[in-house]
Amino acid sequence: MDAPLWTDTHAPELAELPQDDAREYLQRAVDEPINLLLYGPPGSGKTAAARALARAAHTDPDNDLIEINVADFFGRTKTEIKNDPRFEQFLVGRSSLSKRDMINRVLKESASYAAVSGEYKTILLDNAEDVREDFQQALRRIMEQHHRTTQFIVATRQPTKLIPPIRSRCFPVSFRSPTTAETVDVLARIVDAEGVDYDEDGLEFVAGYASGNLREAILAAQTTVESEGELTMGGAYETLGEVGLDDEIESMLEAAEAGEFTDARKTVDDLLVDEGLDGEEVVESILDVARKRYQGRKLARIHRLAADVEFEMHEGTSDRIHVSHLLAELGRDS
Repeated sequence: MDAPLWTDTHAPELAELPQDDAREYLQRAVDEPINLLLYGPPGSGKTAAARALARAAHTDPDNDLIEINVADFFGRTKTEIKNDPRFEQFLVGRSSLSKRDMINRVLKESASYAAVSGEYKTILLDNAEDVREDFQQALRRIMEQHHRTTQFIVATRQPTKLIPPIRSRCFPVSFRSPTTAETVDVLARIVDAEGVDYDEDGLEFVAGYASGNLREAILAAQTTVESEGELTMGGAYETLGEVGLDDEIESMLEAAEAGEFTDARKTVDDLLVDEGLDGEEVVESILDVARKRYQGRKLARIHRLAADVEFEMHEGTSDRIHVSHLLAELGRDS
């Protein structure tokens, strides 16, 4: 999808968040800034909500909201981290740092800077379930040291993976999956803003297709409109019924088998970020293609690797790391 993503161009304001309770808590936090723990399933709107809060609370949110996705550190190589323009200013001359020390330094330096507008800034730590306990202890100390000038927002799918001292320093806000009706309302707002022809059946079909994942619903609606020029029941059925990941998965497996791991991992990133899938959905898609592509011992081995990866993801570690590990093992087996 080459056009700007609707998830970005139609990012919600606080008043447009579909979950009533979460919306009320975050609106209150505009006037009474506190540390927040946003938790809920993938696609429920945690990151979008944190950005909406920052836009409402800060005069200059582009500078006073600092986003750190844990996958930017623990799912990448040290060279990739150091070359990232968001972090390189903090890491110049620090080539010997471990990944833990890298993210610790970036967080510490970001928290120490004065706010550009107002009295405080906001740091969003996204996908926090992937943070190891030793780093969480460092994060706790940073939160204690800079609590007067920095608001911390921790977003996670699994709050139980966070140590008690961090949970106790954050007000918990639950994000449930939006209902079909709530998803339809969000989609209607977006297609109205885009000036797109649509019908209610089309909106409901897309909402049902996404099964409570708001990000997936918005991207599916955009895909349908780009393909059909409208969002109707027939258009959505034709487009989404045909949209499959087999070609991408097939090319990813071919790259892994050929030892072209960088290309294979790029496809993983596309699936997790651009397509809005979670790790379990990617693994299931790999198995679907594998059943057509392999047989015998090789197919059995992929099933065993997939079972191990799914177990590790349930333990709260990085989806990207473990799907990439499955592909690396597949390449080694070739």
